[in-house]
Amino acid sequence: MNNQAKLRWGILGAARVNERLLPAILEAANAELIAIASRRPGAAAETLAKYAPCYPHIQAYDDLDALLANPDVQAVYLPMANHEHAEWALRAIAQRKHVLCEKPMALTVADIDAIETAARRYKVTVMEGFMYRFHPQHARVREILNSGLIGEIRSVRASFSFMMRPARMYRLANDVKQGGGAMWDIGCYAIHSLRMFFDKPPLAVTAMARYADSGADISTSGILDYGDGKFAQFDFSFERARRCEYEIVGTQGGLKCHVVWQLPGDVPVISWWTEDGRQGEERLPASNHFNLEIEHFSDCVLNNKEPRLSFEDARENCQIIVAALESAATGQVVKI
Repeated sequence: MNNQAKLRWGILGAARVNERLLPAILEAANAELIAIASRRPGAAAETLAKYAPCYPHIQAYDDLDALLANPDVQAVYLPMANHEHAEWALRAIAQRKHVLCEKPMALTVADIDAIETAARRYKVTVMEGFMYRFHPQHARVREILNSGLIGEIRSVRASFSFMMRPARMYRLANDVKQGGGAMWDIGCYAIHSLRMFFDKPPLAVTAMARYADSGADISTSGILDYGDGKFAQFDFSFERARRCEYEIVGTQGGLKCHVVWQLPGDVPVISWWTEDGRQGEERLPASNHFNLEIEHFSDCVLNNKEPRLSFEDARENCQIIVAALESAATGQVVKI
């Protein structure tokens, strides 16, 4: 076991998600934020002034490579634009930095393979940043399913949507091939959450989408075929009222997770029903999945553990996304 108490972190980018991740690093007992960098002059310093005003020792850079060259930085969080993730993950790994890469890890399976090869070569830990998976409510969902309450799982549905604000229009600036649109932003969560409840990859996908002039998808819906009459439905959009839920239906009942992307202080709610007329609702203690993600990754590095979210998990999610985008573009069922 590594006796070092805290993993020393740097952040590559002054993205909006720092509102959640930066405080999570500060608050984790096994993590220490020592640097942040942005290519926009002054943006790193502004981010620190906003989210960490009481931490004057944290260094701000206007150069990403300067942060990577800092030998005191052991791990980096990478919240850059989707199409930049693979490039900068590889650059960080080459500097022997451990990498928590904001989802999606990459836009192609080939790039994920390259990241894994580099990580093994340089003996560093890399994980895709699906923070929601660390919330305790999903473990409770699994306990209920394992109890047999709703029988054999036959279908799962995930819905993720919100009305796009003008300040977020940058999400539609690039086409889907460059990581723009709803699929790579929120659809990857929907597909990832569906996959929790089936023990094998899907056989095929069918999808439909509405696109912006840029080629970015604004709304996408589809179905994953798991064979034997088992299906997973996904639906996500930038032009619908806020939804963030998944629902599981089995042979004897169903279960719903009402808010998947919990904010700090939110009360998790899980409800269920059965064919024989029983129903219930559970309210769990509030929990911060960003903090839990940082603590998990730091523990993995410090104590030489495998992260909960593997390269194989990242590959399968990417493969399904690429197939769904192909289906939406061609109007055809795409085998996986």
